[in-house]
Amino acid sequence: MSAALESAPGYRARHTLPLRVEAARQLRRRRTLVMGAVLAVLPFVLIAAFAIGGDPEGRDARVTLMDTATASGVNFAATTLFVSAGFLLVVPVALFCGDAVASEASWSSLRYLLAAPVPRARLLLSKLVVALGFSAAAMVLLPLVALVAGTAAYGWGPLRIPTGGSLDAGTAVGRLAIVVAFVFVGQLVTAALAFWLSTVTDAPLGAVGGAMGLTIVGNVLDAVTALGGWRQLLPAHWQYAWADALQPHLEWGGMVKGTVVSVSYAVVLFACAFRHFRRKDIVS
Repeated sequence: MSAALESAPGYRARHTLPLRVEAARQLRRRRTLVMGAVLAVLPFVLIAAFAIGGDPEGRDARVTLMDTATASGVNFAATTLFVSAGFLLVVPVALFCGDAVASEASWSSLRYLLAAPVPRARLLLSKLVVALGFSAAAMVLLPLVALVAGTAAYGWGPLRIPTGGSLDAGTAVGRLAIVVAFVFVGQLVTAALAFWLSTVTDAPLGAVGGAMGLTIVGNVLDAVTALGGWRQLLPAHWQYAWADALQPHLEWGGMVKGTVVSVSYAVVLFACAFRHFRRKDIVS
């Protein structure tokens, strides 16, 4: 039957499961709306915490990014990224990518999509593009809301650099865009791992939890100083290299190395996902 449909007049494999259809399906899902709400509310929670606890102060004569959070809206946006990049922003990436294929299998709708017929590579590519698109949107949503809310609460002004000096607001916003882009690239490893697990298991929670768990393991291993130079092969080792973008003189070294490591792992894991799904027996 599939062969007959594929040879039917007007059938075009590349036109099956359009991205706009897949995006609309995912946008209407409750987990997408809940995740968006959590990211949008977080900056206001931080503002309330600062209002209750008072202005942050330096500890041990050291000034950190957290200590300058209330200096301006740009500082607040940078601080929000700092407190969320290590774990919170991992959640939407693992959720969107780990749930992409496994959820269809758990609903027993995957075989019907393939019987439409949607080519396997086309289905997987559509799922991946939409999952990465929603992940990128999550990365942009949080600092954008933080910048708007922080500006309303603390005013529009230069970025105060903890190590000394400052950047004018316009330049600082551009630097924050670089930070967001690097954080997204750094999360490609989690995205690829979650997506690969999504093609392996029919349990969405297993794919999401597995990706988050292994990401946490990477962070733990990076804290083991006995590993020495081997830690540079871990994506977690470079997750805060974006701090170099918030200096008077932009430094690319750490971010370039982190990008190479993350993209290398991601390419391998995405290839594993496509290879496994192409050979997988779809029974659900």
